[in-house]
Amino acid sequence: MFTPPAAWFTGFIPDLPTPFDAADTIDLKAFTALCERQIAAGVPAIVVCETAGEAPTLSPAEQELVIRAAVDVARGRVRIIAGAMSNATSQAIALARCAEAAGADAVMAVVPAYNKPMQEGMLAHFRAIAGATGLPVILHDIPSRTLRPLADETLVRLVESRQFVGLRDGSCDIARPMRLARLLPAGFRLLSGDDVTAFGYIASGGDGAISEVSNIAPDLCRMIFSQVRQGRLQSARYLHRRLIPLITCLSKDSPAALKSALSVLGLMSPATRLPIVPLDAAAQREVIRAFAAIADEELIDRVGA
Repeated sequence: MFTPPAAWFTGFIPDLPTPFDAADTIDLKAFTALCERQIAAGVPAIVVCETAGEAPTLSPAEQELVIRAAVDVARGRVRIIAGAMSNATSQAIALARCAEAAGADAVMAVVPAYNKPMQEGMLAHFRAIAGATGLPVILHDIPSRTLRPLADETLVRLVESRQFVGLRDGSCDIARPMRLARLLPAGFRLLSGDDVTAFGYIASGGDGAISEVSNIAPDLCRMIFSQVRQGRLQSARYLHRRLIPLITCLSKDSPAALKSALSVLGLMSPATRLPIVPLDAAAQREVIRAFAAIADEELIDRVGA
């Protein structure tokens, strides 16, 4: 049996990219540095092998390598959430079992893309994954990529099993936390999966965000979350507004823009894997301009600055 992770599945949790080197292999040194930077910033958990991690381009062996590397770096200091992302239930089960064997603390399972399953199909998909692992399962609903949303009614049926402990909500529906509050178990956590609407989602009762921009400005994101929780919405809104130009860049070309931004900070190469390509020169300049909105107040740490 596991303890529901209500205490650590909260706040801003970074969705880490997977660094590649010039030979298109995983750059473990850069990945380790990304993990250490987030741990130093006090994040409660790290997500690997998911959206920002270009999971569909990673082989099962590469996913295991990344998860083991994150677990080895964390040494229990933060929790490791590993993606089990596939539109084939059997493959998602295999990835979940691999994540458990590699030492992950939880798995994240997404609504299958392309297949467009019915709600009953989603229910069976997620229950099959949960039945194949002893780890907590975090659901991921992202209709912009899967076309079919995870309905509230389906979520309520899933959480009859306490193995489902949270939702990464990419629906951009900031009213969802208020709508679901009375329908879900007390320990179940609702985190935004969209940086653009994360402030509104948290202010409406959400428990945090699985975030790309937190890779760049973890201290600032933690400050925003703290301000919202303390009821200082004007201050939190001001800080979030300063991040909007950068968030806009990241959401437009994810995860290429994230990798470009982290390369500006000297943390990793901007290399991506097909079908994702690195940003062109104009988009790179846009990312650099977005940094100007926050760098003047030293709201991000520049490596080697």
